[in-house]
Amino acid sequence: MDNLPTITKNLLIINVLCFFGTLVARKYGIDINDLFGLHFFLASEFNPVQLLTYMFLHVNFGHIFFNMFAVWMFGRVLEQVWGPKRFLFYYLFCGVGAGLIQELVQYIDYAAVLSSYDYIRTETGPIPMGEYLNWFNTVGASGAVYAILLAFGMSFPNSPLFIFPLPFPIKAKWFVVGYAVLELYLGLGSSDGVAHFAHLGGMLFGLVLILYWRKKNGGQRIYY
Repeated sequence: MDNLPTITKNLLIINVLCFFGTLVARKYGIDINDLFGLHFFLASEFNPVQLLTYMFLHVNFGHIFFNMFAVWMFGRVLEQVWGPKRFLFYYLFCGVGAGLIQELVQYIDYAAVLSSYDYIRTETGPIPMGEYLNWFNTVGASGAVYAILLAFGMSFPNSPLFIFPLPFPIKAKWFVVGYAVLELYLGLGSSDGVAHFAHLGGMLFGLVLILYWRKKNGGQRIYY
């Protein structure tokens, strides 16, 4: 940990502390993920600060492990070449952007279908729409993590990556493109409870920010 760049190290520490804090609070009947996860903006439990806090919360060990592994693997490289201030701003900007895209997608679903109902039937019986909207809750650093993957792929496009279970290395640029296509496919055709469009939203905001930085830099890459 001592060799990690400052922001990467602190992001890892904060996320891990928040995760274990969530487990402890749950034993006392306090649901941190419900309080600080990102609720749908039309729900009564929505708070704008959740656009920031949601990205430091995770639902289980696998969720936080893979997100923090990606932050460690790719984030430390970006921080070393960008510097801590630029890297932290990118991480938070893209995390918030992913949350905004998630809110937009949820609103489209709501406007297209749910807005015409006053109640929703569930296994336990009908519940009012206002209560049901509070069930929409997003947590996780994945939006910011996917933005990190995008930035790494754009910064070091030909770097070989060894990705399990592939028996051969794949260039970073194709790894990023493949992940983006997969997330789009799953977002359009899956109901697995994963915020796939938030992942794509993080990548979208990352792309916009990187292109803006390049334009300010005279069109030159700023990553080497």
